[in-house]
Amino acid sequence: MRSYSLIAPAKINLYLEIIGDASGGLRQRPDGYHELAMILQSIGLADQIDVHSISSDSIRVHCNHPQVPTDKSNLAYRAAELMVRQFPEAFAKNGGVEININKQIPVAAGLAGGSTNAAAVLVGIDFLWKLGLTQSELEELGSTLGSDVPFCVAGGTAIATGRGEQLSPLPSLDNIYVLLAKYRSLEVSTAWAYKTYRQQFGHSYIRDSDKLAARTNAVHSGAIVKAILDKDAGEIAQKLHNDLERVVLPAYPQVLQLREIFANQEGVLGTMMSGSGPTVFALFESQQQAEKIKLQVREAIVDKDLELFVTRTITHGIQVTSSV
Repeated sequence: MRSYSLIAPAKINLYLEIIGDASGGLRQRPDGYHELAMILQSIGLADQIDVHSISSDSIRVHCNHPQVPTDKSNLAYRAAELMVRQFPEAFAKNGGVEININKQIPVAAGLAGGSTNAAAVLVGIDFLWKLGLTQSELEELGSTLGSDVPFCVAGGTAIATGRGEQLSPLPSLDNIYVLLAKYRSLEVSTAWAYKTYRQQFGHSYIRDSDKLAARTNAVHSGAIVKAILDKDAGEIAQKLHNDLERVVLPAYPQVLQLREIFANQEGVLGTMMSGSGPTVFALFESQQQAEKIKLQVREAIVDKDLELFVTRTITHGIQVTSSV
């Protein structure tokens, strides 16, 4: 039986602005999501996904992490189901699919771990069934699964608008070093974060369609995009922005503590929470500096529940590493 191994990188948000949502007279979104303007960045921390053909007509998912479900609630499973529905003739010809997930990305971390697994399954089955899909076709399929899936297919650096599925690639950033911190047992509900933000700050949402479009487009000429075009790591770090920090940090003191500790360390270019959290990251010019601060944070917070990872920005999304 044929199989493919794929690398599925995590992502961080360098910028996250909530512009509006589908309630209260704003431009209506049929899916109910918020209107966002984001800058997404792939990082080297990644899961390995193995996709195999099997003789039965079933979908099977296995994972080395006990918290990851292996049923239809898993986004990777739903990605395989989507491919079965979209390409029934290929499914009938090739049989079912077995998916093995070697999890390295922390679970429920705001790092798109589930989304990147789903993206890898789409790419893996495309190869497995010799469908010959283009990247844009894979991204379009991915958008039906989740907002982050299209970016995870493409990877690199991109502006994401709409609910996050409309991508405008930017020149890729590589070799900016990243230190990630997350408490294993701590989770922040994305739905709670957006709902709470709406309750507290919904009065500031843009309610005019033309102004909404103008604000969405404005991120393309914003200061952080200029810093990315200049590949100026220090300036990028100074322009990090995440609206969701306004509700998550007051409600989760552990996340706030991590952010404050990072901000007070010499050598940290900038620090921010990724997505809806609870992962906090810091940016560095060298791996040596990132490793040094990792040790200092470990000394400052003596807690076995705290996970720390040193990685870097990368220029790609899903990659096939081997086939059998």
